[in-house]
Amino acid sequence: MIDKKMALISLVFVFLLSVFASYSYFLNYSSIHTLSPIVSNNGKSGTAEKNPDGTEIAVTNEPRTEECPLNGKMQTKAEKANWEKRRPLGIMVENHLDARPQSGLSSADIIYEAVAEGGITRFLTIFYCQDAKYVGPVRSARIYFLQLLQGYGANPLYAHVGGANTDGPADALGQIEQIGWALYNDLNQFSVPFPNFWRDYERLPNRATEHTVYAATSKLWDYAASKRALTNVDKKGKAWSASFTSWKFSDDAKQADRGTVANISFGFWKSFASDYAIVWKYDKATNSYKRENGGAAHIDKDTGKQLEAKNIVVVFAKESLANDGYEGGQHILYKVTGSGDAIVFQNGKAIQGTWTKKNVDAGMKFTDENGKEIAVVRGQVFVEILPIGNKVTY
Repeated sequence: MIDKKMALISLVFVFLLSVFASYSYFLNYSSIHTLSPIVSNNGKSGTAEKNPDGTEIAVTNEPRTEECPLNGKMQTKAEKANWEKRRPLGIMVENHLDARPQSGLSSADIIYEAVAEGGITRFLTIFYCQDAKYVGPVRSARIYFLQLLQGYGANPLYAHVGGANTDGPADALGQIEQIGWALYNDLNQFSVPFPNFWRDYERLPNRATEHTVYAATSKLWDYAASKRALTNVDKKGKAWSASFTSWKFSDDAKQADRGTVANISFGFWKSFASDYAIVWKYDKATNSYKRENGGAAHIDKDTGKQLEAKNIVVVFAKESLANDGYEGGQHILYKVTGSGDAIVFQNGKAIQGTWTKKNVDAGMKFTDENGKEIAVVRGQVFVEILPIGNKVTY
């Protein structure tokens, strides 16, 4: 009897030890500290507080004197020292119901959202001035997201899991080959080994495998530097920013000058309309817009906080079918070069205007009804791409 008890105790002990070892391995592997040491003006280390998931949020007394070239947000000299060593990184993140809550969206400098297929939207998240320990779930490339990313200087990094590859106008992987990005600044998960991308079945339990791929910005930037010789310059010494033009930036409007446009609402497709209906609610005190997605607050899994942005830009673009014989349904296209109507929401106001993107290598610009460029309020920019004719209520 004693032997049986001892055997049972031993089995329990081995099981617990195994669980602990597995957890420790995963924790150590996935605990990526992307921020450099925090140093205040007097040379002393800063303090740190915790996210809901237990990871640290760096807090520093260092003044925010450095302007992020992508969205104008003011950052510290230490953060600038980091971003000056790298180039913009676009990561595809899905918005399927089973992908929510996503990770990393709150840390992106700029986000573009458009339908990927069947009324289901997807995000092109662009990182440069900020890092994210987890980004995902990561999904496949689409040609119009690729064309948007091409506006971020020479050879921006593009992280995704495969992509549309049927012969025809929607062939994203074929286009990546054609423009010389394949196995260079293109970071397709099928050609970039673990642990730069990984599957995490614990973050979104009981979900299909396609909703489990994650990445970390630091790992992708490190991989690009060590394996592809891509930092802020390429192997020939050419800076990515040589062909990049920033938006104009502005500070927050004074509270007394802020507008009263409180709610912005719209949908993408009639199919699955309720699941992908968007509401942005303006908070006058913080001068930011908080996002609701499918009737609920849109939460970043890692911060536990609702997504919010300083600028919401609605772009109306021509939508068409690729008619490429894709067996899974229909690939779609958005014409994101040329120009079209736009509405820019910032400072509690709605500005009617125009978007312009002269060619695939140019950035998308926004001008008001008088043709004057609209300055971006410093902070995250969220660009919503809707089919021409869709209604926006505000």
